[in-house]
Amino acid sequence: MILVFDVGNTNIVLGVYKGKKLLNYWRISTDKNKTSDEYGVLINQLFEYNGLSLKDIEAVIISSVVPPLMYSLQAMSIKYCNKKPLIIGPGIKTGMNIRYDNPREVGADRIVNAVAAYEKYGGPIIVVDFGTATTFCAISEKGDYLGGVITPGIKISSEALFERAAKLPKVQLVKPKSVICRNTINSIQAGLTYGYAGLVDNIVNRMKKELGDKVKTVVATGGLSTLIASESNTIEKIDKLLTLEGLRIIYERNKDRVAE
Repeated sequence: MILVFDVGNTNIVLGVYKGKKLLNYWRISTDKNKTSDEYGVLINQLFEYNGLSLKDIEAVIISSVVPPLMYSLQAMSIKYCNKKPLIIGPGIKTGMNIRYDNPREVGADRIVNAVAAYEKYGGPIIVVDFGTATTFCAISEKGDYLGGVITPGIKISSEALFERAAKLPKVQLVKPKSVICRNTINSIQAGLTYGYAGLVDNIVNRMKKELGDKVKTVVATGGLSTLIASESNTIEKIDKLLTLEGLRIIYERNKDRVAE
């Protein structure tokens, strides 16, 4: 079995693959203060609850945008799985040409998403990832990573309103029934939901023009993808586990590098 980690600023999504089959996956809070033992115990409990064992893990692969957590996760992998993890970064074979000015600047999660999206759906393709930041990535017909856009995530925008505007409350991120709202909570919800849908459609349409309007599909991933996709005119597919699938694919391309 292969243990895969997608480490984001807000959540860590981890999953277990047996071959190409995803056996199970979990979402836990990202905590920079947790030690390797705390993560080890937590993950072991998740495994045991689902009838799995860390002893059966053959390899570990990690994609992270949170550098302070890497020591704890690497140490956890070695101590609890007896495996040195494969880390997404420079030197890893992705099978994708990165056309960024400085390829090292591209977040590991964006590359992993791009690899999975191109493998599953072909290109040209646009990937929209609704995480702590909302990212847009363009992949060419030949499978080159062309670049994209980064915007503040929906939760960041919501929290900024709460923190910077004294009379505005913190709200649940759900879609209100209308855009003309009769109370403050619904008004904020409408602004976040419909406003972000408009933001997504505008950016995607501009990217399509630059790609020559030959985009095969627009795929969304991330925790809030369903909320925004329901109001977007451009998102065609929702694939919430796209990053985990990308990690599995990249592991397969780097099997020979995995240390015993």
